[in-house]
Amino acid sequence: MTQQDIARMTGVSQATVSLVLNGRADADVRIAPETRERVLAAIRATGYVADPVARRLADRHNRILGVFTSEPVFPSGTGDFYHPFLLGIEQSAEHLGCDLLLLTSAPVVDGRRRLLHQDNRLRLADGAILLGRQLDRTELTRLLADGPPFVSVGRRDDAGGPVPCVGADYPAATAGLVRRAVDMGHRRLTYLGQGGGPESHADRMRGFRAAAVAAGAEWRHEQTAGRDPGAVLDTVMAGATTAVFVEEYADGVAIAAQARHRGLDVPGDLSIVALGDPTRPASTDLDLTGFRIPRRQMGWQAVEVLTGLIGGSGGSGPVQRLLPCEEVPGATLAPPTGRNPAQ
Repeated sequence: MTQQDIARMTGVSQATVSLVLNGRADADVRIAPETRERVLAAIRATGYVADPVARRLADRHNRILGVFTSEPVFPSGTGDFYHPFLLGIEQSAEHLGCDLLLLTSAPVVDGRRRLLHQDNRLRLADGAILLGRQLDRTELTRLLADGPPFVSVGRRDDAGGPVPCVGADYPAATAGLVRRAVDMGHRRLTYLGQGGGPESHADRMRGFRAAAVAAGAEWRHEQTAGRDPGAVLDTVMAGATTAVFVEEYADGVAIAAQARHRGLDVPGDLSIVALGDPTRPASTDLDLTGFRIPRRQMGWQAVEVLTGLIGGSGGSGPVQRLLPCEEVPGATLAPPTGRNPAQ
């Protein structure tokens, strides 16, 4: 079924069918109401659906948004973490009357999916939402230079220019927890995690370091990747640390389990603060102090920013946004007891 078929059925021109179908503002003025209703009735009766490719040629937009993830998001180990982002993207797209195209054909190079490969279908969409811990800087630079419009879920460093993004304000959230710990009497703090690499990790470390220095607290940084949690705890306690700030929630769970196994009191002998939501399965009966990432809202606003860029208006706000995190009081941050279990 085509517009020409609808025109023949109703005895009008194809141009009239197009005006009615696309809801043009001048349709009511140029087309008699009974003619318009006759065309609409034929469209309903035949189940006619506009060809999205043809509509794109006419309107320059087909209201399809691409979604690209730099790593798999559906395995059980990461699905719970990414689900709120995807939910926000879906709900916002539905609210705006857009469809989503999940770009899954990207090849994996050096452990990460590449978006701009030879057979990429990015141009089928009006623009793209980019999701993942780390995105390739070269690809971001190419997208900024050649398009199509895109928005990253998560703050990104400049890549030949500012990268449109909606991220979480990790520095402010982390700094707030450091100040809270210092106000309770903690003077020796340790940051556990990568502390660099992806912007989300670097931002946490930046907030931790700035707040610790401003408060005059002693601080140190320990890597956890590839290390046994028991060995990490040995290092922490040997340095007389009273509060640790863990980049990955699961590392906090592992350190807490080791501490309790040794008879240490959490949070009396060692306070533990988790800097975000779990990115991998981590089961514990402890109510970890920390903050929650506004994941659903980040996905929702990323779609808002993208549709603004597609329309050329820039949307109703800035194209780089940092959203506040929600502090979780928890039960693993308390004033130190004053004793040193390592001695």
